[in-house]
Amino acid sequence: MALSALFGLACDRPAHAAGDLPKSAVDLPKPKDNADQTIIVAGGCFWCTEASFEILDGVKDVVSGYSGGSKETANYDAVCTGRTGHAEAIRITYDPSKITYAELLRVFFTAHDPTTLNRQGADSGTQYRSAIFYQSEDEKKVAEAYIKQLNDAKAFDGAPIVTTVEKFQAFYPAEDYHQNYARAHPNNGYILNVSTPHVKKVMDHFKDQVKKDAQEKK
Repeated sequence: MALSALFGLACDRPAHAAGDLPKSAVDLPKPKDNADQTIIVAGGCFWCTEASFEILDGVKDVVSGYSGGSKETANYDAVCTGRTGHAEAIRITYDPSKITYAELLRVFFTAHDPTTLNRQGADSGTQYRSAIFYQSEDEKKVAEAYIKQLNDAKAFDGAPIVTTVEKFQAFYPAEDYHQNYARAHPNNGYILNVSTPHVKKVMDHFKDQVKKDAQEKK
């Protein structure tokens, strides 16, 4: 998180968002045993992305962490330099019988601005890039097809999506104090000015997929 964001300079929602995004035309086949699945994405500060997905019905766990770099430099101080190759990412564990991979991608593209290269609001650097870390060729195909679909539809006022689709190598959980940060620090300036508007946007666009307890706290 950039220090300037603490003073309300970070963007609270995608600048190019143009209403509800279309549903993906393709999705992963549902696993026969409906076993829990995971998806790893990055969309700026993980305090925001984590909070935006925790409220969804079917999402069982969200962990903040680092992906795209090596184990040796997978720590906050090193990643903040922007020189380690990592992105601030989240690992989402979900029930595919309640929410699908493609539906999670739709939330992902709604919750952040995928048209700003290595930047979300005042947070800038490669660690804040928009990325999807695919774990199978099927995931890669769905992600790339949806990006093409959104670009063809000019879903972000014609601004091209810069989200990278990267082969997953490893996910390194972030330090304990980063986990569930928005929930633990609801009055933090960054949470109030940046994270909370992201969460509200997801709640407004995905009313039918928000957990009941989250709706009650709205």
